[in-house]
This record gives sequence, C-alpha cells and structure tokens, in this order.
Amino acid sequence: MASIASDLSLALADNAEAVCRRYLSKGRKEGRYWLVGDVHNTPGRSLYVRLSVSPDGRGAAGKWTDAQSGDHGDLLDIIAAARNCRTMRETLDEARRFLSMPTPPPTEDPPARRDKTPAGTPEAARRLRAASKSIFRSLVATYLASRHITDLAGCEALGHHPHCWYRPSEDDDPAVLPAWPAMIAAVTDLEGTVTGVHRTWLALDGSDKAPVAYPRRAMGHLLGHGVRFGRSGRVMLAGEGIETMLSLRQVMPTAGTIAGLSAAHLAAILFPAGLQRLYVARDDDPAGAGALATLTERASATGIEIVPLEPKLDDFNSDLRAFGRDRLAANLRYQLRAEDAELYLTTG
Repeated sequence: MASIASDLSLALADNAEAVCRRYLSKGRKEGRYWLVGDVHNTPGRSLYVRLSVSPDGRGAAGKWTDAQSGDHGDLLDIIAAARNCRTMRETLDEARRFLSMPTPPPTEDPPARRDKTPAGTPEAARRLRAASKSIFRSLVATYLASRHITDLAGCEALGHHPHCWYRPSEDDDPAVLPAWPAMIAAVTDLEGTVTGVHRTWLALDGSDKAPVAYPRRAMGHLLGHGVRFGRSGRVMLAGEGIETMLSLRQVMPTAGTIAGLSAAHLAAILFPAGLQRLYVARDDDPAGAGALATLTERASATGIEIVPLEPKLDDFNSDLRAFGRDRLAANLRYQLRAEDAELYLTTG
C-alpha cells in the first residue's frame, strides 16, 4: 500500500496545478505556487502548494504547507480532505479516477485491523483533548500570565498536556525535542461537540512558546467551528487568535467569545441561534480585512449586525501588555454600542 501511495503521489505531483484546480478551486496560482485558505478549499492564502520543483532542487512539486497551522503534506492529503475520504483506499481510488487510471479489483484479504486512531481526525483530536489536564496551576496558566492573561473563568475549552508530541518540519533543528508541554484548545461546533483541537507548544518552564519552527498547529475539522469561551448569547465577540480573544475577556469576561484560529476560518464560523450582534476583533492585515468583509456579507443575509473592533497596536494582546486593562477597556468603550459597553465592560 505504501508503494502504491508513493507512486500515485508522484503521478499527482506531475500534474500538481491540475490537482489544485480540481480540489482547491477557490485558490489561485501565483508563480510556482497555488495559494488557498486551507485543505478544505476555504478562500485565503494560508496554505501554499508547490507546483514545480524549486530551482535549487530542494522543494518538491506537490508538497504543501499551511502557514497558519503548520501542517504539511502531499497531494494525496489534499484529495483526502477535499473528498472527506475515510480510508486510504478511498483516497487512492479518487486519485486514480483523477489520473484516469484503472481501479484494481478489491482484495479478498480481510482489512488490517487499525488500533490507532488516524492522525489529524476529529477522533484523534478528541483523544488528545481527553488526555489533557486542567490549566489551573499549570504551565498553561504560567504562559498566559506572561501574556497578562490571568482571569481564566469560562476557559473550560483549554487544557494542559505535559508531553504533547511535536512533529518536526524541515525548518526545525534536527535536535528538536519530540515532545513539549502544550496548551490544548478544543474546537467545537454549535452543539459543543469537539471537532478538532489547536495546540500551542510551550517552553519547558512555560515562560514562552516552545523554540520550534511551528509552535501552533490545529488538527481535526475546523471549518465553521471555533474555540469557544463563555456562553452563546445575543451579543458575542469573535476573532482569529486564542490569545486575542482571551485578552478581550480580561475586560469583557461575561461576553461569549469565539476564536476562529485563522482569517479563513473566522470568515466561515457558523452563527449561534439568537445571535444579534457580533463584534469582530480583526487583525490589521489583508486577510483580516477579507474575513471581516466575508462575515459582514454572510451576517447581513441573516439580520446579524457586524461591528469591527480595532486594536491600537497589532492585536489586542499587544494592547493588553503595553497599556494594561484600563486603557484596553477605554479603547473598546468608544467602539462598542453604548448598551453593550455598559453591560459587558468591567473597567475603563
């Protein structure tokens, strides 16, 4: 099976642009790369697929990396995600159909037993979340305190894993440790079912992120879902990063909050029932502007009001660390509707 997969992967790489046009149709070609939001064909520029071998021969055609999550793979992974393939056989059969290759007859041997949950699936994400411990008095609390995030009420979505496996990339030092402590954030749907997790690997003392090439990665089914803090309600907050949203909760602790994890995923979040006004903490970059525009367009069709929130610096965690809670709250006060400022702001 491994040899067959390798052969098909090479054949797909020879047709990398055609594969991208079929399975990542919402992306676009730029130079030697195909850019798109993620493996689920979300519009954006986070994920890039190499369409041809790099001039120095180091970069292979068909390889991709998601700059937001740090995940990477080949075109078989793209096909598996695009077609929601549940097994390797389904993925290989779809690849053969794309390449106009005949499908071999089914084997009469019983399928091999799989005791291990496939990596990257919602099931694997739920196992990792279940193996995590409370963040209180943990290295996660130490790390968040270093970011001036100390009020952790309503943060049941977060967990602490003392030895979370880290898959090195080609950008990592060969001597990088195979496991680090990590903050595990549950990604849930509107019913509260865990569909994925986001991992932030931490330094061994919790003082900062781990010294690895990609200290943040997500796994599982993310599209439409997010990391949720507090309860859904008539008024809510949404944004990209976990630390950005936790920073806002330091001065608005009773407001329900959703972290979408990337601009592309923020733009695609599903709206909870009863939501009337959504404040969007946008990042000051083209991707953040695009996410805000998409959310506004989607919300207008359902009667939900979208109100942008702008930090003074690059994001609200930078504001919290540089200016403190009172000035952060003061900046938010004039951007919130008066009744929401009165109801949700605790200082400023």
